Amino acid sequence: MAEGGNDAELLKEKANKYFKEKDYENAIKYYTEALELNPSNAIYYSNRSLAYLRTECYGYALADATKALEIDKNYIKGYYRRATSNMALGKFKAALKDYETVVRVRPNDKDATMKYQECSKIVKQKAFERAIASDETKKSVVDSLDIENMTIEDDYVGPKLEDGKVTLTFMKEMMDWFQDQKKLHRKCAYQILVQVKDVLSKLPSLVEITLKESEKITICGDTHGQYYDLLNIFKLNGLPSETNPYLFNGDFVDRGSFSLEVILTLFGFKLLFPDNFHLLRGNHETDNMNQMYGFEGEVKAKYTAQMFQLFSEVFQWLPLAQCINNKVLIMHGGLFSEDGVTLDDLRKIDRNRQPPDSGPMCDLLWSDPQPQNGRSISKRGVSCQFGPDVTERFLEQNKLDFIVRSHEVKAEGYEVTHSGKCITVFSAPNYCDQMGNKGAYIHLRGSDLKPEFHQFTAVPHPNVKPMAYANTLMQLGMM
Repeated sequence: MAEGGNDAELLKEKANKYFKEKDYENAIKYYTEALELNPSNAIYYSNRSLAYLRTECYGYALADATKALEIDKNYIKGYYRRATSNMALGKFKAALKDYETVVRVRPNDKDATMKYQECSKIVKQKAFERAIASDETKKSVVDSLDIENMTIEDDYVGPKLEDGKVTLTFMKEMMDWFQDQKKLHRKCAYQILVQVKDVLSKLPSLVEITLKESEKITICGDTHGQYYDLLNIFKLNGLPSETNPYLFNGDFVDRGSFSLEVILTLFGFKLLFPDNFHLLRGNHETDNMNQMYGFEGEVKAKYTAQMFQLFSEVFQWLPLAQCINNKVLIMHGGLFSEDGVTLDDLRKIDRNRQPPDSGPMCDLLWSDPQPQNGRSISKRGVSCQFGPDVTERFLEQNKLDFIVRSHEVKAEGYEVTHSGKCITVFSAPNYCDQMGNKGAYIHLRGSDLKPEFHQFTAVPHPNVKPMAYANTLMQLGMM
């Protein structure tokens, strides 16, 4: 046994080395091998839990932290890991319980006390929000805004809407203004938000478009607040226009610290070209995610809490899926926890809400493909993972050719799986300034609907680190 223990320790050291180099996939591989030799070591589970947290596999991270605590209930790091996993999943009460345990065992630990207080604050805030939400007369932020009478000060020399309308000139000026790290006047930001809410609220949950033989559309995946990489996409592929349509497939905000610049640019183009510029909701266009991963903090830092509330209202109106020529279905996450879901079911989704914990709306935002047949519990702890047979059956029932989704970092910026029937595209290169991945976008032409992939690499950005505005619990938990 001692020999096996030594071998396991060597594997753990190897895994730790990969972890330090931010190669989490290999870290996970060697922690797993160490656990095969010594399955009763709480530290190995705890370390693997942290590696899973870094790769956003919150479901697996939670399971490993729980296992570490089953082996050794006095292992304090295990409580930290489990709390962070639960925070990432928006399970704040469960997280609070673990922080309580740590504070009880270590009353003089300042870090633990700070995390406990922070988490406690969120739990209280959530209870307060629930109380308000149950009050049926919940008013829109729009009703309490007097945009007309907001004055633009004389010393503001930045872009302004022209007679209250977004124009191409305004968009170019705004993009340059943002590039120089300057702030759009709040009146202009509010004008964009109020107008885009109106446009989005008139759209169906499943948007259906037709591409003519001669037309093409560009599909982009997650952009996650990486504004300078968004500008690079437009530089490489041309600005959006009536003849150069785009679809951005969710997760515009969070993690990257230029999320406001990204989302206001995308919303501006939606107003300028409503029929040729398409936006779908991602799992990060939700309150829980925005609270943890930076967007709420960023809006409050650059503008106000009231403006964040309006963003939250607008995000609820983002469509959930798009179908091209009745043949290609696009969504942020993926397919469903149960067979038999039809396009008609998607049309009927009442989307103006925070996503539920299960069901088709949750799956569209959260699920992931897997190589093996059938379905599995999700590595993320939300929705499911679906195999090639699930994809095959869904496409056949709905007379579709393939699906395009995003939601996962891919080293090459894209990945083709399930015999070409499930395509992933991800457009945030060197994600979080550390993954080293390429970004990609897809061209689809009306003539043959064959995906054509274009890759690109990250461009330099000003020295504001990713997660700069994220909840302190996430920043500390991810060390």
